[in-house]
Order: sequence, then C-alpha cells, then structure tokens
Amino acid sequence: MSAPRPFRFGLQVGRAASRSEWVDIGRRAEAVGFASVLVADHVADDLLSPMAALAVLAGATASVQLGTFVLNNDFRHPTLLAREAATIDLLSDGRFELGIGAGHSAPEYVEIGLPFDRAAVRVTRLEESARLLRRLFDGETVTAAGTHYSVTEHRLSPARRPALLVGGNGDRVLRLGAEVADIVGFTGLGRTLPDGQQHEIAWSGAEIDAKVALVRAAAGARLAELELNALVQHIEITDDRRAAAETVGARIDADPDVLLAAPYMLIGTVAEIVAQLHATRERWGFTYFVTRDAEQTAPIIAALG
Repeated sequence: MSAPRPFRFGLQVGRAASRSEWVDIGRRAEAVGFASVLVADHVADDLLSPMAALAVLAGATASVQLGTFVLNNDFRHPTLLAREAATIDLLSDGRFELGIGAGHSAPEYVEIGLPFDRAAVRVTRLEESARLLRRLFDGETVTAAGTHYSVTEHRLSPARRPALLVGGNGDRVLRLGAEVADIVGFTGLGRTLPDGQQHEIAWSGAEIDAKVALVRAAAGARLAELELNALVQHIEITDDRRAAAETVGARIDADPDVLLAAPYMLIGTVAEIVAQLHATRERWGFTYFVTRDAEQTAPIIAALG
C-alpha cells in the first residue's frame, strides 16, 4: 500500500494597502509553512486583481506555490488565461496553480454589465474552458469549435504546465475536475441564496460521501494522481470544541455535530484538529486545505510537521 498523500495548506488572501504589505503577507505565509498563497476573484469586493498580485509575489517569494482560488471563468477567455497562467508559472519557476470555477455571484455580474446566465450555462462554459486549458497545458496544438469558445491551431506560449484546480460542489463541476484537473476543489456549498453571496451548505457525512464517490468514479485511472482540496470556512483553536461549533451552527443554522465532522470546519485544540484532519484523509482523501486565517492555521501546520 502506498503512503498517504501528505497534508498541505493554502492561505487565501487578497487585500493589501501597499506593495510592501502585500509582499510581507506572502513572505510570512511562506515562512510559517503554507504550501500556497491564493487570491480570489471578486470584482465587487476590495480585493486585489489576482494575476497581477500573484505576479508580484512570484518575485518576492522563493518556494510557496502561488494560485487563484478561484478565478471566475466568465471573466476571461481560456486561451488568454492560459497565456497569463503560463507566464506566471515561468516567472515563478513552476510555482503557479490555476484555480477556476463557474462564477456564482449575480451582483458582480450586474455591477460590471455582464449577463448572469443560469447555472447550467455557466457550467457548460466552464466545461469548455477547462478542457481547452487542459489541452493547452498538455502541449497540444488545439483546434476546437464549442458553443462558447472556438480556437484554431492554437498552441500555448510560453509552453508550461501549471497545476489546474477546478472548484465547486455541483456534480457536473466535480466530475469535470475529476476528468481534467490536477486538483479538485470541494466547497461544500450548495444553491446560492438570494443575496448572491451566501449559500446553502451540504456538509453531512452522507453528502460528502456521495460527492467524493462521484469524483472517484469519474477520475478512473487518474485517481491516484488527483489531489482533493477543501475550502475551510471556519478555523478556530479552542479548548471547548462543542461550544464553538454551537456558536457557528447558530449563526449559519447548521447542526453542530455536522460541522464538527465536516472538512469545511476545523475547530478544537490543535490535537483535536490534527485528529480530525487524519480522519478526513482516511474517509474522504482530502489532503489540501485552504483557510483564510494564517494565525489560527500556523499551529496546525507546525503540529503536522
């Protein structure tokens, strides 16, 4: 039996008031042992533009992976995105992870004048885009005529193969990730609520079992090389795990027992969280966890060695 894939952690960040502050964020994340520094893609928030921000970190860090988590596919043509990703991968000496998703926040589309198509259409665009990205990263000269994107005899330059992450929680998106990505990102989030920002959650053990089983079946022979990622919505080191889970559960109307078992919440003492991570890897295979709190995550990274 092969050894289990080691754990790694990504830090999702994206706000800074100056270059020096931004560089310091990246360097501190690298120093405490984060495997990656990741930037989200929301135009209706006070976030830095992801590709430009990551290009700066490429020159300011030495070993940490740099990535998007995740880009909204509807904001960029896949061939131009592939070129940007390949360029940052080259300039960072192979440290770029391209994370991409279907987009979900209607207010952002309204703000910049883009049509917000129904989910099925956005996912179809993502499917076409991710398959083009896979072929370009694999070095093919691509000709393709899809519903949304057409390419004629196009080859990626510079020729690079950055890691590709496809993130979401719907069956079509997870199946797509299993078929074409290097990393499948599970959000555990269901239907977007009317505010365009909040989501239903699908965090029960049975729900996660079903999603992971879908990915495993779709991956086939690719499964051994596939990394499973979870977006941690809340991380908290505390001596009273139950009370903390009850507080979070009351805020999001969720069962604390469900929260304590799901990979999307890491709550407890350092030892309890480490035990939860091992149980999560054993049951579902998740090994790559993205958090938004460097201070709370650092002791977990240190404990895992």
